[in-house]
Amino acid sequence: MFLDKTRIKILSGKGGNGIVAWRREKYVDKGGPAGGNGGKGGDVYFVATEDMTTLMDFKFQSVFKAENGENGYIKTQHGKCGKDLYVKVPVGTIVKDVTTGKIIADLNTPEQTIMVAQGGRGGRGNACFATAQKRAPQYCEPGENGIERTLELELKLIADVGLLGMPNAGKSTLISSVSSAKPKIADYPFTTLVPNLGVVKKDSGDGYVLADIPGLIEGASEGIGLGHEFLRHVERCRFLIHLVDLTAENPMNNYKIINEELKKHSEQLASVYQIVALNKIDSIDEETKTKYYNEFKQVADDVFLISAATRENINEFMHFVSKKVDEIPKPVIAVDVEEDDGATDNDDSSYSVYKVDKHTYVVEGGKIFRLANVTDGRNTEQLYRFQNILKSMGVFDALKAAGVQEGDIVKIGHLEFDYLY
Repeated sequence: MFLDKTRIKILSGKGGNGIVAWRREKYVDKGGPAGGNGGKGGDVYFVATEDMTTLMDFKFQSVFKAENGENGYIKTQHGKCGKDLYVKVPVGTIVKDVTTGKIIADLNTPEQTIMVAQGGRGGRGNACFATAQKRAPQYCEPGENGIERTLELELKLIADVGLLGMPNAGKSTLISSVSSAKPKIADYPFTTLVPNLGVVKKDSGDGYVLADIPGLIEGASEGIGLGHEFLRHVERCRFLIHLVDLTAENPMNNYKIINEELKKHSEQLASVYQIVALNKIDSIDEETKTKYYNEFKQVADDVFLISAATRENINEFMHFVSKKVDEIPKPVIAVDVEEDDGATDNDDSSYSVYKVDKHTYVVEGGKIFRLANVTDGRNTEQLYRFQNILKSMGVFDALKAAGVQEGDIVKIGHLEFDYLY
């Protein structure tokens, strides 16, 4: 099967919490703070690889999560950082942020790597807050949350030569004849439903990639038939082979229809160099062959009469194609990649205040919840620090705006307070 567009969810690792701890060695008097820092969460990266040719793997796994950082330990031991996650994608993959609509990466070279989600920082333990004036801090920091994103992956096949033509023109027969590809072949239109790639060996020993694109029909650029999804796969080819079925009712008209659809899709695609291959000459007489050859020479520079089924004139034709592969460089397709702020933006300081009953209010938010998680309600110093942070974030003003009254209950995570003006 072939999959060329999909959506996945990625999550970088959360940072570990710092802890509050104290030195407790037998012969150390007033040991002081010894709470270690939490480890950083793992990052998420995309790596372009030539080992994959489709996005089919993402049909079976659509959520990718990096490892969380560990919490800090006693004796100023820092938590272990989470492992980074490297997600392999095929060369030619374009990455788009679904939320913002920005194209954030164009992975068009092997081993190209991009970070798409940075792991959260680890929180500091109480040892980091010790100063000459405050030698025994009784609070620590929570680790940052990781980043969660929904990304769209779109694959543009990177082939040297694209094989185009009407349905049933003989494209699959040709690619099976000149390469090791084994596409499905049958005598009815739309046999090929997905692009097929074949590697053609040149006389010099190296090879090039030939892409058999599913048949196009009139209206393909507007989404009719199979063309709408596959026209973009020929945009990165060096040039095109336009295969024409000479046994069709009007070969020239079919040739013009395909070129018109290329032009409607993009002017750049319409200007790509084409070799015209007039196929199925084994099914027509010499007079008809000559007639069609002369007719197509008036509209195209390079025209060949071939039979993909019997391999007539195939060697001469493919020798010319190989020569053109050496002469024509791969096009540079401009993809407007925008600056990706989402890979490092894990600001979760937003919060909400709402009333759950007559005398109870709840405050929710990522950062606030994390702060509450490392606050011991029995520790006065920790509670003072927590409330000072709430004040600086404007939480008390938000509670007043929500209508909180003296004596009402305010819940934040596992903590519960009586509100006092």
